[in-house]
Amino acid sequence: MLPCGTYPTNYEEDMAIVRTRLQWGLLGAGLVFLFCLPLFAGLHWLGFVNMTMIYIVAVLGLNILTGYCGQVSVGQAAFMGVGAYTSAILVAKLHLSFLIALPCAGIMTGLVGLIVGIPSLRVKGFYLLLATLAAQFIIMWVAIRLPHLTGGYAGLVVSRPKILGFSFETEQSYFYIIAIVMIMTFFAKNIVRTRAGRAFVAIRDNDLAAQIMGIDLFRYKLVAFFIGCFFAGIAGSLFAHYMRFVNPEQFPLMTSVWFLGMIIVGGMGSTVGAFLGTIFIRLLEFFTMQIGPSLNAFLPASTSMQIQGAAMLIVFGLVIVLFLIFEPRGLAHRWEVLKSTYRLYPFSY
Repeated sequence: MLPCGTYPTNYEEDMAIVRTRLQWGLLGAGLVFLFCLPLFAGLHWLGFVNMTMIYIVAVLGLNILTGYCGQVSVGQAAFMGVGAYTSAILVAKLHLSFLIALPCAGIMTGLVGLIVGIPSLRVKGFYLLLATLAAQFIIMWVAIRLPHLTGGYAGLVVSRPKILGFSFETEQSYFYIIAIVMIMTFFAKNIVRTRAGRAFVAIRDNDLAAQIMGIDLFRYKLVAFFIGCFFAGIAGSLFAHYMRFVNPEQFPLMTSVWFLGMIIVGGMGSTVGAFLGTIFIRLLEFFTMQIGPSLNAFLPASTSMQIQGAAMLIVFGLVIVLFLIFEPRGLAHRWEVLKSTYRLYPFSY
């Protein structure tokens, strides 16, 4: 739905993402704010933003795989780990440039995703979820069992990226590396507008009908797995160089569940929803951790620590249940309703 007086006159205008002068102005203002953020944000909040942007890249990939193609996965954290280890090995052991390691991490993770996606032709739903769950544990098991390559339990130490002699050591400088999320968002937004993206949606809605229409289910499911895991690999590479250390414990099953929860809260099948869900859950995690220490004044130390450890899981589970009951289409739907209300005002009827 477009504002009154705005209408497309050709196919290019009809397919455009940004259509009005107001939208172009808001986009420009948002980019200026984003690139100026490191100049005035504190280190604590800047670190929060950096990690959130890394998670957004991984959630964008999961949204393509699960939100658009309907292939449920709880192994996104493990795929992110593949990208992290690939980038760390290429930079720390083979001494390659970060600019080479970053795409290689995505491609390697995508190839691993192809292997995991092979059962998707025969199984779906709960059974596919179990297949990706198995991949979560198998990938981490392999990382532990190859200590000469991955460092095993000890992990790998990796440096911050160096590009043209400049080292991105500080939070402020690394923010501009993580700004690659804008490029990944551009790809994610346009992938779903292609022939493959329309095939993903058809498979998600009814795979039998999609097959009758001539869509190659196996091919497009594998493409969805490759793209979703490619995004996870890019996020893993950014994560490894940001943390300067890679260890199997950094990619637990619970992180994969968090990623799935982010697209549920944000809204499956929406690029905007991937952003809103990730930011919402990250803020929820932050404020829950801030409230936890205040319990020390009212409860014994041992009880307070136990509550702090369980508080985030309880809040997370409660939020997911409430969204599934009251807003199953997520925050993205609320955002669309808000935009429609603004565009139709005062003629809401």
